[in-house]
Amino acid sequence: MKYARLTKEQLEELHPEFINFLATQSIDKTEWDEIKKHKPQVAEEELDVFSDLVWEGVLSKVTYLENISAQQMHLFHLTDKEMKLIAVKIMNPEIDLTTKVGFDWFRKNWQSDFVDYMTASKAYTDDPNQDKFELIKQGAVITKGELYQWFDNVIEAP
Repeated sequence: MKYARLTKEQLEELHPEFINFLATQSIDKTEWDEIKKHKPQVAEEELDVFSDLVWEGVLSKVTYLENISAQQMHLFHLTDKEMKLIAVKIMNPEIDLTTKVGFDWFRKNWQSDFVDYMTASKAYTDDPNQDKFELIKQGAVITKGELYQWFDNVIEAP
């Protein structure tokens, strides 16, 4: 398996898609029930293949990721050619960006001496989707990129 097995909840949400996936392999409900009962390893492999297909589809479309911890934000813009990063570090140990109070403090004080910024970019390896998946495994979540875009505009402004 290239990525990770979808959770039970994710598989339930994608039930119609999974049925279509099985149908493309000429597996109907009766045969699927038989496979689960008598060949559980084959059923596990089918779930793994389906999970990888779903991940491939999601990862090929993702454009922004965010990884926000207590004192840092890593905002990624995933372009066709590279991963761009805007990193924010809070130098005040009493601020926790994962809380409403902490994030509100940041919104009011984003230009203070207690906030450091860094930008970087990095080319993908030969497998961009795997690069994106590694960021997700490290805690990044898929977003619409509003925070990244806001910072990008602030940084670009004269």
